[in-house]
Parts: sequence; structure tokens; C-alpha cells
Amino acid sequence: MQSAKITLLLIFALFQSLYSQSIYKLPEGETSDKIRFELINNVILIPVEVNGLELTFLLDTGVSKPIVFNFLKAADSLQILNAEKIKVRGLGNGNDLEALRSSHNTFKIGEAVNSDQAFYAVFDPELNFAPKIGIPIDGIIGYDFFKDFIIEINYNRKFIKIKRPSEYKLRMCRRCQVLDLNLENNRPYVLSYVDIGANKNIPVNLLLDSGNSDALWLFEDKVNNIQLKQKSFIDYLGTGLNGSVYGRRSKIKKITLGMFDIEQPTVAFPDTLAVNFMRSYEGRNGSLGGEILKRFNSVFDYSNSRLMLKPNSYYKDKFSYNKSGILVENSGVRLVMELNAKQNSAVSYKDEKSININSIIKPNYKYNLKPVYTIYEVLPNSPAEKAGLLRGDEIVYINNRSTQDMTLEKLTGYFYKDSGEELKFVVIRNGIERKFAITLESPLE
Repeated sequence: MQSAKITLLLIFALFQSLYSQSIYKLPEGETSDKIRFELINNVILIPVEVNGLELTFLLDTGVSKPIVFNFLKAADSLQILNAEKIKVRGLGNGNDLEALRSSHNTFKIGEAVNSDQAFYAVFDPELNFAPKIGIPIDGIIGYDFFKDFIIEINYNRKFIKIKRPSEYKLRMCRRCQVLDLNLENNRPYVLSYVDIGANKNIPVNLLLDSGNSDALWLFEDKVNNIQLKQKSFIDYLGTGLNGSVYGRRSKIKKITLGMFDIEQPTVAFPDTLAVNFMRSYEGRNGSLGGEILKRFNSVFDYSNSRLMLKPNSYYKDKFSYNKSGILVENSGVRLVMELNAKQNSAVSYKDEKSININSIIKPNYKYNLKPVYTIYEVLPNSPAEKAGLLRGDEIVYINNRSTQDMTLEKLTGYFYKDSGEELKFVVIRNGIERKFAITLESPLE
């Protein structure tokens, strides 16, 4: 089953710079550390301790300085040190956001500590990525962490291993490929080749963007022949710091990374206005996202400007896309009373050699918080629209299975199944249960 492609567009441009020369260090005598992570919708979530407060950050190679954007959660606990107001700009068509620029903070990631870390805190209460990914995310971190270590990302076993550069020796293998990295504005770029459908390999300079759950983004460029030539459809691509981003989705023939030809990847051509500011980075043609990056166990070596890739068990997974036409978010929780049968045994002796056991079942109820999943967009001319599903419908059952025990990723995974499969929904609309059925349909076939 394919994972849901909920793109977190967390790239942002800063109107002011941070000049801190902060460094992450392992404890004296330690040369490496292993950090477990969660992989949700192709993006990596790691625990980060900020000024003593435990938070969840997205590990994003596409950003420079850390940013805390779920600020309201930590408002009473998180210390914002040496703060000054600035404005930040990210993906989307909205206005610039006000933020605090904070310095001399203590960040701890695994056993690595930085006692002089700068970050940005965004206060906008509308900026909340939790509904789109299913769990709260408090911030993002990228370059500042990557620059101080050799970082191995093992997508198969869900861990990151960090090593001191002085203690690391690159180990090549038959299936490994080393690519050159170009670090521009503290972001890693890699030269790749795409065949958009004309049997011609076009060189493209792509940002390595582990915070983007899509496979590939390309910026249309007539001069370099980077143009959408295949059948496509308009889709929601994700949420950025400055609002939603839309564009066209399609597939291309292949993308080539060194010796690896990745066939038939999905591609998104984002709306020009939404990503216009990114074009200011000369030579950038798009982004390489988590749906492709997760297919390799990788070693990032910023100190030597190189990346090693080794295919893993995800490598041959099919690329897919949402064939239902609905976008769903976790819109909250509901308190549910559940029966918890508790069995007590009453023991009585009939004689010296036999025991009579009487089982007594006592009903015992417990209360649990269960997620609520709501449709927040229905795409035009999609199977969902044709069936009559509407924005605001709460999905309570899908294919006779209750959604209250599902993760958002598992629920949306149904939308990526094969064309022709039927999905049956029970939704609540205006307090009334309604039933719908749709047949998944590829918008590209």
C-alpha cells in the first residue's frame, strides 16, 4: 500500500540572517550516536530537546536555520532567549509572517548538544501542520545539524546514525553511488537528469528536500526544455509557511541519479506564483523529495560535499497518487466510551481433589480519545465529487472499517490503491450518517 503524499512545504526565506557559529558536539569520548525516528508520509520526525523542553521536529535538508511553528503548544514552557522581531517568507501566496529570532539556545538531539543554537519562532496560530500529517510537529531542523556530523539515514530500520567527521571513513560497495553535493545558501543541491518523455536526458539542479514528501518537483523552464508534456491534473501540493500551494501532477519517464534510473516517478509542477521566490536561486530546477529519498539508505557528508546512496527495500515500490479526489485532515479528537470486558474468577472447593471455577464477567468502561477525520477539499471532476462527497464531511467508516482506530496515513493510503477499486464511505454530514461509494480512477489514464 502506498503512503499518503501529504507534502510539508517548509522551505522559507529569511529577511535577516543569523550569524551564530554554533556547533553540535557529542559527549567527550563518544564518536557516534544512533537516533530513532518516525517515518510518516515519507518525512522523518525526530525528538529534539529545546531549552529542556522535549519537542518533535521534522528533519529537513531543505532548510537552513531551525524554526518552531507549533509555538502555542509550548508557549508556557519554551524559553525564547535573546529574541527580536523579524519577518519570514515561505511557500504559498500569503503575506509575510512575523517571527521571533532567538539566539543562544540549547538544543539536544540524541546525545549531541548545541549550547548556542539560533532558531525562529512563528506565532501565527493558523500555521499548524498537525492536521495534514496526523500528529503534532513542533518545528524543523536541517543544515545546522547536518554540517557538524557525517549523517547516515537508514530508512529501512528507521534510525539516523551520526558520526564525527574525523572518525568516519567512507565505505564503498558494489551497489553504492557517491554524488557531489553543491551547498548553496546552506542547502544541498545535486545534479540529476530527467527524461520528461522525449527520450532526452535533461540536466537538472535539484534541491535535496527531505521535508517534501513528494517524489519530484520541477519548475517549468522553456529555455531548458523543462516543460510539462504529459497528461496532467491540477492538485493540492501541500501547505507552506505562507499558505497552500497548488500545481499540476503527472509522471515522467525517468529520473537518473548517478547509476540509478528511477522509472515512472510522479512529478509535480508547482504554480509559478507560489514558488516564484525560489527562482531567485540561480540554476535551481526543482526539488528531490522524500518519496525518492526514502528509496535509498544514504550518507550525508557536508564536510566533503558528497552524498552516498544505496538502494533499500523501498527502491522498487510503485509510484502512485491520490485517485479519489478527496483530501482529508485530522480535524480533532472525540472522547469515546469503550467496553472493556474484565474477567474475574471465583474459586470454590467441591472436595479435596476437585476445584470448581466460576467465571464472572463484569462490564468495565474506559474512555479514550479517538481521531476525527474530515474532508477539507474535494477536487473538481474527481470520483469523490461525482459521488457527492463534500468538504466538511466526517469520515467514520471506510470499507466497513472504523476510522477512529486508524492513523491518517493508513486512511489516506486507501486513496492510492489501484484504479477500478471501490471505496465505500460512511460519513457524518450535519449530524446525519450518509453512505457513499466511489470507484478509484486515475486522472492520467
